[in-house]
Amino acid sequence: MALTLAMSAAACGGDSGDASEDGKIKLTVATFNEFGYEDLIEEYNAMQDEVVVEQKKAGTANEHQDNLYTKLAAGSGLSDIEAIEVDWLAALMQESDAFVDLSDPEVEGRWLDWKTEAATTDDGALIGYGTDIGPEGICYRSDLFEKAGLPTDREEVAKLFTSWDSYFDAGRDFVKKVPDVAWYDASGATAQAMINQVEFSYEDADNTVIAADNAAVKDIFDTVTSLSDEGLSTKLVQWSEDWTASFQDDGFATMACPGWMLGVIEGNAAGVEGWDIANVFPGGGGNWGGSYLTVPQQGEHQEEAMALANWLTAPEQQVKAFEAKGTFPSQPAALEDPLLTGATNAFFNDAPTGQILAERAEAVPFIPHKGPKFADINTAFQQAIQRVDEGKESADEAWASFLADVERLG
Repeated sequence: MALTLAMSAAACGGDSGDASEDGKIKLTVATFNEFGYEDLIEEYNAMQDEVVVEQKKAGTANEHQDNLYTKLAAGSGLSDIEAIEVDWLAALMQESDAFVDLSDPEVEGRWLDWKTEAATTDDGALIGYGTDIGPEGICYRSDLFEKAGLPTDREEVAKLFTSWDSYFDAGRDFVKKVPDVAWYDASGATAQAMINQVEFSYEDADNTVIAADNAAVKDIFDTVTSLSDEGLSTKLVQWSEDWTASFQDDGFATMACPGWMLGVIEGNAAGVEGWDIANVFPGGGGNWGGSYLTVPQQGEHQEEAMALANWLTAPEQQVKAFEAKGTFPSQPAALEDPLLTGATNAFFNDAPTGQILAERAEAVPFIPHKGPKFADINTAFQQAIQRVDEGKESADEAWASFLADVERLG
């Protein structure tokens, strides 16, 4: 899906600027998956005399992205605050005039340097306030590990996952002993975790498309499609209804686990015991995802929206969001907060999730380059993998289809 915006100078937002029943200014915040904002918005509303905030939460990032792109192109209909995911950021930076410049001396130095730099235009405009980052561990079902005769203690489990080869070897052993349960949740999710460890995957530093000729991309494709044939994958599409149901049906034993995934797992696996998280990630460190809050120019109440985005992304609030849903903060002050570093998670066997994710963040060697075509090429890559999983194409056919998609997008 290419981002082409035909902005109307006279247009204003259809979702923003409405008055609530008590006469207050109504602000809407559009998010996706789990940002941990439910309690924060209640807290903010209780502090306000003239503003009331409503959250609009899409079930998936793709659903939210489709809505965002469509309404940007239409010139109206966006919420007062729109969350964007890092994979879309480079494409949206090309349309930075569609967003309010959020730069303000009050927030200088609030975020990790790379988080701010990615959302800053060449002329110094800041189009997004950073929310979370996505340092990754491996989440696992200790009860299913016990059934397979694998260690269950998180320190012992970490020793199994020091490399992708060792992680996949453990998976081969697991599916032999528990053949009715897959090793990981989705081929596409595992491929995404591996792509996130490639500094230049689909585009080089000059944003020249290199996906078709990049041996690392082809190797990841070959690896995950062959492992699917070995039974390690559920062959489900991440975020699909069947994928969500698999949390309740003992569908799989492990998954790549950025901080924001903790809340997703707890929600989908409610009532299921045995989840834990290991302080390790195959191949070293990796960052998956992380988002920003933007204020579209369409909105009628930009000043109030900026104030809300400022408050939601302050270190104090981001620590609360982490406590609620595991979204790991991008603010240095939050990373030093004892409430974060000492945090444990009862659902994950009282794991010290604050300490684990802080160490996983320190293990990230670099932030991969994601140019303006990253999201579109990555979608094509994921779809090619899924076609193999669904038996619609052989691996060779799916790769050829992916190359055709890359040529079309390039």
